[in-house]
Amino acid sequence: MTLLHIDASILNDQSVSRQLSAAVVKQLTDAQPNVQVVRTDLAARPIGHLSAPEFLAFQGVEAQNETDKQQIARNDQILGDFLAADVVVVGAPMYNFSLPTQLKAWLDRIAVVGKTFRYTATGVEGLAGGKRVIVASTRGGLYGEGTPAAFLDHQETYLRGFFGFLGIIDITFIRAEGLAMGDDSRKAAVDLAVVEIEKLSA
Repeated sequence: MTLLHIDASILNDQSVSRQLSAAVVKQLTDAQPNVQVVRTDLAARPIGHLSAPEFLAFQGVEAQNETDKQQIARNDQILGDFLAADVVVVGAPMYNFSLPTQLKAWLDRIAVVGKTFRYTATGVEGLAGGKRVIVASTRGGLYGEGTPAAFLDHQETYLRGFFGFLGIIDITFIRAEGLAMGDDSRKAAVDLAVVEIEKLSA
């Protein structure tokens, strides 16, 4: 089994999403030691916003300069890592009701027509089904279903919709929210998330 581990938080050791995504990976690899883990840190090694030459390359347009060719080759590796993974673990903090731009940039590299989805006469067909996605989701406030601010959740809803578009239906969210609402709230949220992680099976 191949596991792709993605982190996007800019907070390094202060990041709860990194703490939780690492705990998810440990839980899965402890249960199945022969797992091959591929690690991608989007904050330590930013990939930048999607450029026109990169986007056109998805449509078969050849790049004209060496820099663009290198970026396109990197994108091919990003897509290849995603396609090869059986399990994808994503550390996804909420920044201003949505995702870190670092994570959005990675998503832009794996949404490729003809590779992870295609258009048919009856609508879109996801081509990346069969994968398992586990998202370590962190929020400073409370945005879960039934909360007054739930309508501002463009983080988990986006990820569920995005991966669903690619044909992935096995999506689990390990959530810690209320992290900015005091030490007690933060500890309780992390403790609850850890309990959920311990229930995961390989």
